Amino acid sequence: MATKNWVIDPTHSEVHFKIKHLMITNVSGSFDTFQVNTTTEDEDFSKASVNFTADVNSISTNNEQRDGHLKSADFFDAEKYPQIKFTATKFEKVDGDGSYELTGDLSIKDTTKAIKLSVEFGGVVKDPYGNTKAGFTINGKINRKDFGLTWDVITETGGIVVSDEVRIACEIQLIEQA
Repeated sequence: MATKNWVIDPTHSEVHFKIKHLMITNVSGSFDTFQVNTTTEDEDFSKASVNFTADVNSISTNNEQRDGHLKSADFFDAEKYPQIKFTATKFEKVDGDGSYELTGDLSIKDTTKAIKLSVEFGGVVKDPYGNTKAGFTINGKINRKDFGLTWDVITETGGIVVSDEVRIACEIQLIEQA
């Protein structure tokens, strides 16, 4: 078996999140700068080493004021904690149709917790330029307060401004390195 190294294809990958605002609609955001480094035996991802980092300063919700607030000490504290990190501990097949469960340690600010993400493995193909690529759709949920993102405001009618649950949705395409 040959060890293979894989890195992110940034032009074909996305890291998004959604969170309820006022409990009536979702606000979407993304991290525009992120890295994934993966090592596998051949093209078998079941025992892969996976390391992900996102640059907190690359957060984008299409609102400059909100982005600034998210980077502040009220939320991510980007000056003190410039990266979000995820290190996989297990990649396990759930059924025969390409569904997997990815378990790993997520670090936000100074807190690290184990999380589980649902993964749809799209497969491995050669692109028209001879590059070997692997594709994944990743979804999950975390509680932001578990990671020290505890800012809260209640409206004058007693409503919650920002929910605790954050939904994660990623499209990841990896390129095998020669």
